[in-house]
Amino acid sequence: MFTKTKINSVIAAGFIGASVMLGNVAQAAEFNIRAVANSNENDEDYDGLVVFKDFVEAHSNGEIAVDIFMGSQLCGNGVECLEALEYGSIDIYISTSGGASAMYPYVQVLDLPYVLRDDRIAEEVFTGDFTRELRKQILEDSDNAVRLMAIGNTGGWRNFANTKRTVKSPEDLEGLKIRTVVSDLPQELVRSLGASPTPIPWGDLFTSFQTGVVEGSKNGITDIMGMKFTEAGLKYVTLDGHAYMSALWYMNNDTFLDMPEELRRVVVDGFSALQQATFASPKRKSIAAYEAFNKAGGNLYVPTPEEKAQFAKAAEPVYSWFKESIEDGDKWFNLLSDAAKQAEQKVEAEYESDLH
Repeated sequence: MFTKTKINSVIAAGFIGASVMLGNVAQAAEFNIRAVANSNENDEDYDGLVVFKDFVEAHSNGEIAVDIFMGSQLCGNGVECLEALEYGSIDIYISTSGGASAMYPYVQVLDLPYVLRDDRIAEEVFTGDFTRELRKQILEDSDNAVRLMAIGNTGGWRNFANTKRTVKSPEDLEGLKIRTVVSDLPQELVRSLGASPTPIPWGDLFTSFQTGVVEGSKNGITDIMGMKFTEAGLKYVTLDGHAYMSALWYMNNDTFLDMPEELRRVVVDGFSALQQATFASPKRKSIAAYEAFNKAGGNLYVPTPEEKAQFAKAAEPVYSWFKESIEDGDKWFNLLSDAAKQAEQKVEAEYESDLH
């Protein structure tokens, strides 16, 4: 379980300043919610928060006000922001699984490669009981302070991209220096495929491509084009779709439970609307991103089912690593795998009805 520590004075000063600015708004609403995303207004996270704010404020008849803070105004990274969420200094926060793995290592299950087949399967899984099980565990490990509200998307799917060559098989990745985050699971994945994991800060990645410090990455197409990585030499993208770019949306549990039940219902429905918005946003944005990639001289490769099966087979050691290295790893692997299989069965049954 994560042990609380004293929040630092810089963060506290930021919250005090923010509370002064929000004073007039807070007087107008019975509940004022501070929502934080460490991204920018071009991101799916912002799209989701705008939908959430509009829904909650309208459906609560103004009893709830939502203030959106993008970037690092109130806190700068996953651990810092989740700590602030535990203390109630902020009310809503969104992180990737990598951003939360230091506090909740088992959320790395969301980064296991090739478990979720496509958007339809992922969305079925994340609107079901798997998310509720993850909510229970995070509540327990945060001493009932942090409540997982929804799992959405933040950037589509992770695909292998590089500056050197078209990748059609795991053998084509051998020897390439692939940028990863400072998180164990993605580094294990890169190793299992024969490449060299190279942790590089996101802000340094453009120049790292230019100088050859790294030769590849694991990103969605909107991130690639948003950062103009093609101008740094990133020209080859293989749509292997090894990981769904999950976004975990949390809320301070006391803030949530302090509301009457009818307003909690509004908040839950608001997160459902947010989730649907983040499911849809990457699909829309990727259309223009792929067009821009092609115009920039990019080479896009779509693996055949047989080729994708080769990638999945080569990545299997990551499953063993997760089960052995993460407490209750077997449990979380099985929960996600079983949920994915159930979703696939449901979709296949729907095909039987819809195609005939």
